Amino acid sequence: MGQRDKQRIRQKGQIAAHHLAQEGAIAITGASSGIGAALAILCAFPGARLYLNGRDLQRLEETGQQCRDQGAQVRCFSADVRDEAAMAGWINGIAAEGERLGTLIANAGISPAMSGAATGSGLETPNITRAVFETNVIGMLNSVLPAMTLMQGQAAIDGAVRGRIAVIASIAGLAPLPYAPSYSASKAAAQSWATAAASRAWKDGIRLSALCPGFIRTPMTDKNRFRMPFLMEAEDGASRILVAIAQGKIRYAFPWQMAALAHLTALLPPALTARLMPQ
Repeated sequence: MGQRDKQRIRQKGQIAAHHLAQEGAIAITGASSGIGAALAILCAFPGARLYLNGRDLQRLEETGQQCRDQGAQVRCFSADVRDEAAMAGWINGIAAEGERLGTLIANAGISPAMSGAATGSGLETPNITRAVFETNVIGMLNSVLPAMTLMQGQAAIDGAVRGRIAVIASIAGLAPLPYAPSYSASKAAAQSWATAAASRAWKDGIRLSALCPGFIRTPMTDKNRFRMPFLMEAEDGASRILVAIAQGKIRYAFPWQMAALAHLTALLPPALTARLMPQ
């Protein structure tokens, strides 16, 4: 991607962020690093109200301070997304402060298997598999479900939109990676749930989106020991995500090259795919 294309995408992301901020507060899980931090920073400007969540309080506060330096009002909340009560309290606390929750971006996720956390045989351990699903699926629902309930009671903007929710899935959920089975399956579940729930959510005035990015340069992917085609910078990926949310896309997989490859892979016989994919 050329520099001019990157500038154009980032400008669109900034425009989308301003649009979302006009609809209310923006809440982001997993905002202490990677895509979550990039999303928060893009949404930080005078007048924006950000509610940021992450497990690492120090890194979360660093993101929060950078957003404050850009003029945004920021509240940081450190909690594990697997803590159902804590996440529900965080979401409902936004409304208790008199804020309108305009957008929730459920971004928090883990992929220890892609970072080499497996057994000596290359298999993922039961504990790893459980942690990935509890974080990437149940953890996602722990913020999304209370947010949906909250938004159902909010007044609709322009008679249509009561709120927006984005579930950050992955291209891996469309084309499973053999070296990351738990991550791929958990992201497939997250994407499938959001896509299936979108129809009813839209009838309730909630714009529910499943975003499926390809490889994005983050601390998590920096540990990968395999080739990552069409690797994007976090700011570019975050910009595309914000544009898709503002446009109300039900599902958006990007970049297009990875999306096309994923759809093509899905058409191939599994036995052939297993031989073609790197192990």
